[in-house]
Amino acid sequence: MQEPTFLILTALAAQPLHGYGIIQSVEALSDSEVKLRPGTLYGALDRLADQGLIAVDREEAVDGRLRRYYRLSDSGAAALGAQAERLHRHATAAETQLRSRPGLAGGAA
Repeated sequence: MQEPTFLILTALAAQPLHGYGIIQSVEALSDSEVKLRPGTLYGALDRLADQGLIAVDREEAVDGRLRRYYRLSDSGAAALGAQAERLHRHATAAETQLRSRPGLAGGAA
């Protein structure tokens, strides 16, 4: 799973969000390291919906424009949880290897 996909699913884990809300959430979750452009986001949302990982929660009109809210599906939550566990295992392995690196006092990086 690519980082932007992981972050989009993470953004939707707590509550449904509209496109701009997802963009803001992804930026906050990544400490501004990932900044999604609208075209990239909506392409990803279409792909994730086709895969059954997200679904449209609702639509509402705001200032004459349609705002679509997306939510994480049950299979999306399962995929996100599995990826989070995988990343955690990999991070733990990296930390373990770094601590055993020769020449570091107390394993400090």
